[in-house]
Amino acid sequence: MRVVIAEDDALLREGLVLLLSTAGIEVRAAVDNATDFLAAVTAERPDAVVVDVRLPPTFTDDGLRAAVAARKVHPGLPVLVLSAFVEDSYASELLADGAGGVGYLLKERVGRVDKFLDALRRVAAGGTAMDPEVIAQLLVRHRADDPLVTLTSREREVLGLMAEGHDNTTIGALLVVSDGAVQKHIRNIFSKLNLTSDEAGHRRVLAVLAYLNAS
Repeated sequence: MRVVIAEDDALLREGLVLLLSTAGIEVRAAVDNATDFLAAVTAERPDAVVVDVRLPPTFTDDGLRAAVAARKVHPGLPVLVLSAFVEDSYASELLADGAGGVGYLLKERVGRVDKFLDALRRVAAGGTAMDPEVIAQLLVRHRADDPLVTLTSREREVLGLMAEGHDNTTIGALLVVSDGAVQKHIRNIFSKLNLTSDEAGHRRVLAVLAYLNAS
């Protein structure tokens, strides 16, 4: 896997390079600002990118906006966003195309090497990898017109775990239910969100998009 990193903190940036290289992942560029990030993506055509939300020059959402811009130029580019805070406003923009390949992790999770690498690989494969803390915050922000109001509490749990990027087997193990029960919950979720089998795009990704857009 070839990766481009955008992180302004030199220590964390070099740490990511070392971590990924040790895991056999090729880091094609590691930059500290949004402009160089976009140039590196165009030059290197990586399999995935790791981007800090807050990059120079404004240190607000420059990294986020660069990630959105990169996916517009390179549709489907897998993006793993890192942030020191829960900033869920990115979700609708990055997931708007329904293509998947998007993750959001708090920087504190990077220290959990196995989980970080697993998240990156899932994103590179077109899946999602949402930080549990982001999911937890979204769960308490439902509106009256939320498209998820018809879901049962168990279905919301299943959808939340889908957003984290877990497969059916892992969801079943975490909730201590059978694979058949997980499949039934997911079918109900698709039905209640009007995601039919002929829906364009990956239904799992579209369900996660509906979940995040409800925040």
